[in-house]
Amino acid sequence: MRLGEAIGLERDDVDLQAGVITIRHAKFDRSRLVPLHPTATAALNRYAAERDRLCPRPHSKAFFLSGAGTRLDRSGVDKALRTITTAIGIRTATVHPRAHDLRHSFAVATLIRWLRSGTNVDEHIAVLSTYLGHISPTDTYWYLSAAPELMELAAERLQASLGAGR
Repeated sequence: MRLGEAIGLERDDVDLQAGVITIRHAKFDRSRLVPLHPTATAALNRYAAERDRLCPRPHSKAFFLSGAGTRLDRSGVDKALRTITTAIGIRTATVHPRAHDLRHSFAVATLIRWLRSGTNVDEHIAVLSTYLGHISPTDTYWYLSAAPELMELAAERLQASLGAGR
């Protein structure tokens, strides 16, 4: 999800029984469903239980709450991420991870996994595109050119296919 989508989630948008999040106001005011991995569902269940224990009468219907029981804002999330990434040692003087980098890393890692396993990216890109909330798979293909490792894997695959046709 995009950061704004996560911050905008209401409690009713997160169905932890079914393991599905409904994003009602995605980019360009579109909506989409995001299926959750069982581990993500379990983590969100733990979060929701602790949130409800710590804040039994919140001031917001938001799923993710601040310590005051209000909806999170971008600056608060950015500050928390800076604190966490500094504490675990991945934030340095030259490396400044952002929340959006997690989304980018997911997309790139998925494409790398597909290319390494021989999965036909063209047959699966629409699924990844939908999951990411892209309007068109061409928006998702951008990731192939955004990461050197992906470019290398794609070039190797192309070379292998050209060599096989000889």
